[in-house]
Amino acid sequence: MKKLAFLFAIAAALCVTSCSSPKKVAYIQKVDEIPVEVLQQIPAPSDPTLMPGDLLNIELQGSDFTALAPFNKGTGMYLDADGKIVTSQSNRGNINNTSSESNTMYYLVNADGYIDFPMLGMLHVAGMTKSQLAQEILNGVYPRFVKDKPSVDVRLMNFRVTLLGAVKTNGQVQSKNERMNILEAIALAGDLDIQAQRENVLLYRLNADGTREIHRIDLTDKNLLLSPYYNLQQNDIIYVEPNQSMKNRSWTLNPAVGAVLTIVGGLSSIAGLVISIITLTRL
Repeated sequence: MKKLAFLFAIAAALCVTSCSSPKKVAYIQKVDEIPVEVLQQIPAPSDPTLMPGDLLNIELQGSDFTALAPFNKGTGMYLDADGKIVTSQSNRGNINNTSSESNTMYYLVNADGYIDFPMLGMLHVAGMTKSQLAQEILNGVYPRFVKDKPSVDVRLMNFRVTLLGAVKTNGQVQSKNERMNILEAIALAGDLDIQAQRENVLLYRLNADGTREIHRIDLTDKNLLLSPYYNLQQNDIIYVEPNQSMKNRSWTLNPAVGAVLTIVGGLSSIAGLVISIITLTRL
């Protein structure tokens, strides 16, 4: 009877540790308790701040196509080797194409935060927003190189974040509109595993000025919507820890211990065989 009770206790413990509490699974719980006036005060996501490693698509558009052609790098109008105006649309919007041909159609922000822009030379763009960079280019181009005031469009082509750990699909996810919040990133990764630790998600961030930040985020907390880390920055890294049950299932023996157990098991088998032989010889 005692053995039966002991086995029942073990089974109950395993059941408890192998299941996730429903209270720890749902995201942003009790969110309807946040007053409407508080929600309305949440600022809209701001333009991303440019940083080294960013790929920029910069286009100038206006009435004087010939004057603007030297400033458009492949995705708009540019001058070919014969001096003719050519329009290329082959790679527009193809942000997943990582070939060197595709990347050369964009401006890469180098490790020091500069891009090499036609006619204007090296521009330090790290720390700027897209609108600030567009204004600086406009000030440099007009009216010095073009008579009619053009429009300048700057787009960030590689807004990506990385998700690791207890998520359905580990790796990078790409934003198509230069912004992403943490719930959108999780959705793009196929959601979290049911046994992911939602109350202690790690966010690692590298800022444009080179500083680094580490934050812990509770995905079950309704105040997540009010957090300054709800909206992500390009190159953010999110790590989701598994809960204790998942950690227990991933436990493995030390190789040395496993070898010792194998040897002991072999010796036990040999000992059993010897005892059997001795027993038979005495019959």
